[in-house]
Amino acid sequence: MHSSTELSSTQKNRIRLAVSLFFFSQGLAFSSWASLIPTIKSDLGISEGQLGTLLLLMPIGQLCTMALSGKLVAKFGSKNVLRIVVLIYPFILCCIGLAQNFYQLGAVLFFFGVIGNMCNISVNTQGVEVEKIYGKSIMSSFHGAWSIAGFTGALIGLLMMNLHVNTFYHFVIIYGLIILSWFINKKYLVDSTPAPTKEKKSIFSKPDTVLVQLGIIGFLSMATEGAMFDWSGVYFQDIVKAPQNLVVVGYASFMVMMATGRFVGDYFISKYGKQRVMQISGILMFSGLMLSVFFPQFIVCTIAFMMVGLGVACNVPTVYSVAGKNKNVNPGVALAMVSSISFLGFLMGPPLIGYIAEAFDLRYSYALFACFGLIMVFMVGRMKIFKNINN
Repeated sequence: MHSSTELSSTQKNRIRLAVSLFFFSQGLAFSSWASLIPTIKSDLGISEGQLGTLLLLMPIGQLCTMALSGKLVAKFGSKNVLRIVVLIYPFILCCIGLAQNFYQLGAVLFFFGVIGNMCNISVNTQGVEVEKIYGKSIMSSFHGAWSIAGFTGALIGLLMMNLHVNTFYHFVIIYGLIILSWFINKKYLVDSTPAPTKEKKSIFSKPDTVLVQLGIIGFLSMATEGAMFDWSGVYFQDIVKAPQNLVVVGYASFMVMMATGRFVGDYFISKYGKQRVMQISGILMFSGLMLSVFFPQFIVCTIAFMMVGLGVACNVPTVYSVAGKNKNVNPGVALAMVSSISFLGFLMGPPLIGYIAEAFDLRYSYALFACFGLIMVFMVGRMKIFKNINN
């Protein structure tokens, strides 16, 4: 493993850039699929109900292999796992472009989720290792690179559609870009082989209490993220009554501020500490959502969604960073466990919004999710691990 005392500032920065580009590569592959969902749906003649089923298969694949991913990273090291899975991930993306029907696409998406999860655990474990080299919080900037990849993937998708490039060749181009980045950056990954943990039982047999609590905080934040990803456009359309060409403003304002928050978050964490930043984040989540509930006007809701974007920006990176520093559990296993609980937020959040909106109104849904911010503030204030970590 690299030691911070052995590395010059230039070497540290090169390692950080390499890991950032691995985060970017994973985000680029995912966003390339996400940006072409309407096109693929149309090409294969998939119904709305079938699409809903397909979109569930990917997170099911992720959840099914959470424990396996953690054990692989613990046994072989995040560097070795990441070097392999980051090449398999865009290969499966290309297979999505070759799917000819609902069943083929479903099978491919399941494995897209499986490998995506392995990428997620291994690349975040690399992020934890790089934080150790720097001796300060830098995880948020890594997740910022993932967010930037989301914009980049959407822009490339738009370009490919205007150039009439079909889905498969579009994904092959993405694969080529990721391979190029892999060749340039693979040697700069942190070379560390974690020591075997004493506990050899399943990570779910006797869960670490702190990791469960971190997972719940991640759940609250990711449920809110999911609500914004899937419902912000609908909120602007149905509640705000925005003009059709401005409906996307809600989603865009949230995304821009979430990405911005991730790049500036490390500075504020270093200055004020993880606990205070997380508590302010919870307050922003609560205030932004409640503002949109009580004042559903275009300008107010745009500002409100920006507040929510800032509020969720640093939560998951910070939770992963803290989990990776747990001295009782291997970083890969710890991240797998926290991710398992957190990711349920993405699964359960958006459908819950829909059920409440169907029974009452979308504003009631957002009011309920606003409370997640307050719960997070309370939990972070009570957890000793946040009080003991300065940055």
